[in-house]
Amino acid sequence: MLELINVGKRVGRDDHMTDVSLQFERGSLNVLLGPTLAGKTTLMRLMAGLDKPTSGDIRMDGQSVLGLSVRNRNVAMVYQQFINDPGLTVYENIASPMRIAKVNRTELDKKVRQAARLLKLEPYFDRTPLQLSGGQQQRTAIARALVKSAELVLLDEPLANLDYKLREELRVELPRIFAETGAILVYATTEPQEALLLGGRTATLHEGRVTQFDDTIEIYNRPDDLRTAQTFSDPPFNLASVSLQAKQINFNNTSLGQITDNVSELPDGAYTAAVRPHHLSLQRTDQHTVELAAIVGTSEITGSETFIHVDVSGNKWVVLTHGVHRVEAGESIAIFLNPDSLYLFDAGDSLLRVPSYVTDGR
Repeated sequence: MLELINVGKRVGRDDHMTDVSLQFERGSLNVLLGPTLAGKTTLMRLMAGLDKPTSGDIRMDGQSVLGLSVRNRNVAMVYQQFINDPGLTVYENIASPMRIAKVNRTELDKKVRQAARLLKLEPYFDRTPLQLSGGQQQRTAIARALVKSAELVLLDEPLANLDYKLREELRVELPRIFAETGAILVYATTEPQEALLLGGRTATLHEGRVTQFDDTIEIYNRPDDLRTAQTFSDPPFNLASVSLQAKQINFNNTSLGQITDNVSELPDGAYTAAVRPHHLSLQRTDQHTVELAAIVGTSEITGSETFIHVDVSGNKWVVLTHGVHRVEAGESIAIFLNPDSLYLFDAGDSLLRVPSYVTDGR
């Protein structure tokens, strides 16, 4: 097990990491999710031993590793910006960790070819990195990490430079392969959807702090606070300042529904309501009963879906709907809300209410 205990990293007067405590089990998949500059790469460099924390401790199986050099740690790391030896062929780049470890030639060749087959690199064995595309170079770096049989594998946005089809395949294959080796896999991404596809456990980061660490789907459904909810939503949550009066949630003189669930005893006052873009509709349904007036800002048609950016009483919202919907900038439209899909946060941004589809297990 890898443990980070109150780990902090300070550079000059700036805190890059603050009081990070995490535990990663052997054979587990762990995702670091956060926007650019949230601290994901800094945290990975600390785990790899490339940097030293200014406070706290990092332990592997109960023993501190702060005094160990990178060379003496069984760690493999792949960056988004791939690193390969320009003077070696693809085959030799992949094989290099095993040559250092003095793996016998037969076993070395077997592992290189297995990794190359998975990453579709066999046709390029005799090429050097400068003769490869960016995606091929990234695959070479991933293959090298794969054959190293490391205890800790750190993947820092490793699939960003790959084409869509291969990226989807590797999201399924890589966690399975590394889990079979018993390695601890830590995967950094800026994309909430990628975290959901990978599964496992996720640590959400913001400005060098871990805001929550739990099963990935649990954080998605039950974020501890508004910051975590926003980190784990793309497109972002639609937010509105609301008031609660006599169990009614009111937004600009419109009732968004009545509180009848486990937080029905909340005191009257000001709160923040949040709803995911795909829980809004352009049509009234049995569930989408609350009508809100909106003015279209712009729309993005992806083919199977349409993202409609709207202004709702001064709030910038996004409606995500299936199919192609053509609307014009400045057009007034009605959007419909399912009151059972609302999250509710208090003045301190702590979660108070989750939607009924979460509590009902739907």
